[in-house]
Amino acid sequence: MSFDLENHRIIVTGAARGIGLTIARRFTALGAQVSGWDLDCAPIVADPAFAHCTSVDVTNETSVEQAFNESLKALGSVTVMVANAGINGPTKAAWDYTLAEWNQVLAVDLTGVFLSTRAAVGHMRERDYGRLVIVASVAGKEGNPSACAYGAAKAGVIGYAKGLARELQPSNVTVNCVAPAITETDLFQEMDEAYIADKKSRIPMGRFCSQEEIADMVAWAASPRCSFTTGQVFDVTGGRATY
Repeated sequence: MSFDLENHRIIVTGAARGIGLTIARRFTALGAQVSGWDLDCAPIVADPAFAHCTSVDVTNETSVEQAFNESLKALGSVTVMVANAGINGPTKAAWDYTLAEWNQVLAVDLTGVFLSTRAAVGHMRERDYGRLVIVASVAGKEGNPSACAYGAAKAGVIGYAKGLARELQPSNVTVNCVAPAITETDLFQEMDEAYIADKKSRIPMGRFCSQEEIADMVAWAASPRCSFTTGQVFDVTGGRATY
């Protein structure tokens, strides 16, 4: 399957592992050049999926701006930004969360998306072309018990995407979210077994989402073919999402 992404220049945040790494490899297989961002990019320095990589803290404004300038210099232009970096946070009741735990989840999952996409949007507006794709979650639409901070952050990025999409129109710069159900990644290490089992039980297809399924949906939303859809959420939930 081709999404017309040959020679596109793409940034993927949270690219050193899990969903972000799978997304980056899918883009490269489709002929794109990828700059990978991660807090620790050492695991991907020699990975052929990346034309460039850089260590970046997506919660830090200066770090993000420097990383974008590095990516732009390495790639020559940026046509797609995939804001994927995220954490789950502790899986426990909201009343047991500390303020520090709450702030950390929102800093990475919400503020990090804002800073990453803001860094790219000026460049895309100047070129009158771009695709901003945010990896959200079904938790942002339905909520997940024992992960209120995560759900709040993901609901926040969905709202942010809808607002930003309208601010950018009329133009050829689109903003969309991809919202997966629970996916087997390194984030499982932040979750207890009961939490994982509960989330799997909510999926009518009775299995976890695969990273490859998410990568294909991201590739579609990032492609020139996705030209008349903006401010929307593409669900990858095995039938869980009800709206």
